[in-house]
Amino acid sequence: MHITFYGAVREVTGSMHLLCTDHDRILLDCGMFQGRRKAAAEKNRVLPFDPGILTNMVLSHAHIDHSGRIPLITRNGFTGRVYCTRATADASAYLLPDSAHIQESDAGYLNYKTVRSALSQMRPGEDGKTSKRDLKEIKNLLKKNKHGLNADVIGSYIKRFHLQGVEPLYTITDAEEALTFFEGIPYRSPVTIGKKTTCTLYEAGHILGSAIAMIRSEVNGNPRTVCFSGDIGRYGKPILRDPASRFDSAGSDVDLLVLESTYGNRDHEPVVDLRPRLKQALNETFDRGGSVLIPSFAYGRTQELLYVIHELYDSGEVPRKPVYVDSPLATNITKVFGEHPEVYDREAHEQFLQQGKNPFSFRQVQFVESVEASMALMREESPHIVISASGMCEAGRILHHLRYKIHNPKNTVLIVGYMANHTLGRRILELGTAYEKAGRSGEPPIVKILNKEYPLKAHVVKIGGFSAHGDRNEMLRFLKQSGLKIKRIAVVHGEEDQSLAFAEQLRSEGYAAMVPRIGETLTI
Repeated sequence: MHITFYGAVREVTGSMHLLCTDHDRILLDCGMFQGRRKAAAEKNRVLPFDPGILTNMVLSHAHIDHSGRIPLITRNGFTGRVYCTRATADASAYLLPDSAHIQESDAGYLNYKTVRSALSQMRPGEDGKTSKRDLKEIKNLLKKNKHGLNADVIGSYIKRFHLQGVEPLYTITDAEEALTFFEGIPYRSPVTIGKKTTCTLYEAGHILGSAIAMIRSEVNGNPRTVCFSGDIGRYGKPILRDPASRFDSAGSDVDLLVLESTYGNRDHEPVVDLRPRLKQALNETFDRGGSVLIPSFAYGRTQELLYVIHELYDSGEVPRKPVYVDSPLATNITKVFGEHPEVYDREAHEQFLQQGKNPFSFRQVQFVESVEASMALMREESPHIVISASGMCEAGRILHHLRYKIHNPKNTVLIVGYMANHTLGRRILELGTAYEKAGRSGEPPIVKILNKEYPLKAHVVKIGGFSAHGDRNEMLRFLKQSGLKIKRIAVVHGEEDQSLAFAEQLRSEGYAAMVPRIGETLTI
């Protein structure tokens, strides 16, 4: 029995590991690499094996960096089943088509720019530049209505002029076909995934439906156990149960634990700080007569915000201003949360379900569906809360809310998640924080949104602790509370510095830990 590490090795995205026995090949996750467009595209298009050799697949959870390449294997010869929790299967039904839609849209826009540039070069004016009139004609030729692209015309020009077009990694049709391979199973219910090989899923506490996979196999008459952590969540967070601390005694001897390390060398703010800090940010903004804009991930973060705001409204600690969820994906994922109360923690049951309440739906919440309704909301001046995608302000409806409200000092941009380098969210966070520290004196900083500059007069507030990943202390807590007897740990799913630091700490705690390299194989 051996395992080969193909993704999320000394980096965070692209989770993918291949577990092999004499009879079967089991894929653990099939995630998409995320990052700079060109480098990520090159990685994502090349699978390191023929999908036809796979017996089955185990999916830890629905996040795209763990699930995003499943349509590639199902399109290219995979004939097995994708085993995951029922909540993960339901969430994937929205996330994978959404991923495909983004890829189709990105490819379409890049092809439009390629053809537009080629046609422009064919119509040089006397000064060598294309006239505004010709440019307008070219755009009208390549577009449908005002904003849509004429894919057929664009495609015909790419073929005619032998231009280098862009193909999406997979299409919406591919994603929908991939969903037919999913097999949702309950937590703690063993399922056969290969010859003399079973998988049992346990609560990971990371996101709705996230799971720790305990895979047991018989090799030459001897039992072998591999535990795949997926992503481990935090303790004491609302909605979901904490990471599992009780495992079937038959599988307590673990030959190899494949363990994530996203925050292997960092500590988070305490979870207990979330509610009071959110209360403070909302009250200060409403006292100014302003609104609160919250860029948020559609899956998990949005629902957690709704949950805590619901608590604050029920307790009367915050004025009950309208709350708008302006993200079609977030709206759909919130429905999935509502359909899986079996995974909620005891507090959610006692506080909401036993009172006949939906944690994510209350009188002040409105889910914005149409573009027209979203545009009307942008112009709304009375105090309210907007929760909108994307989480790092790189795309989506949040951009339009920002450009309408970021110049008003009454308003607040509330940052509740990680903002990567080179994103608009990071610029807003850094510039806004610096302006606050300077006492908001002098000229406000300038941010560019959709190619137009705006003064950042709105307050910028960051609340940590919303992270769905456990930090290094919580990861150690999981190991010690689990009661598992672990022979060896392979540290994955972390940037190299995080993984190496966490492995070193694990060794200091008495564990045999190592950090594999891409393509490395371990014998179990």
